[in-house]
Amino acid sequence: MQVSFETCNNILIIKLNGELDHHSSNYVRDKVDEEIMLKNPKHVIFDMSHLNFMDSSGIGVIIGRYKLVATNGGKVGIISMKPQIKRIYEICGLKRIIPSYDDKKTAIEKL
Repeated sequence: MQVSFETCNNILIIKLNGELDHHSSNYVRDKVDEEIMLKNPKHVIFDMSHLNFMDSSGIGVIIGRYKLVATNGGKVGIISMKPQIKRIYEICGLKRIIPSYDDKKTAIEKL
């Protein structure tokens, strides 16, 4: 699992590459929390264009970061989900609390 970051207009963009599962969730959680504490962004976007798999541990990582950002008045969005990730996103109910967007530009405009 690889995690990289980009900042645009005080929005932290988290790029996930690989599989977000019980093997990688602690690593991803720690890296993302460290970057959030360092940059203190207003909003966060998860770029899932290169995410191939996500299980319940991955969902927990996303929800936990949502709660962290929302506590400070920020919003979270998800972009570029592959069909198998979008299915998990819809089934588990994430779509009710975290909006998804087709691309980074749209997400930045909406947040």
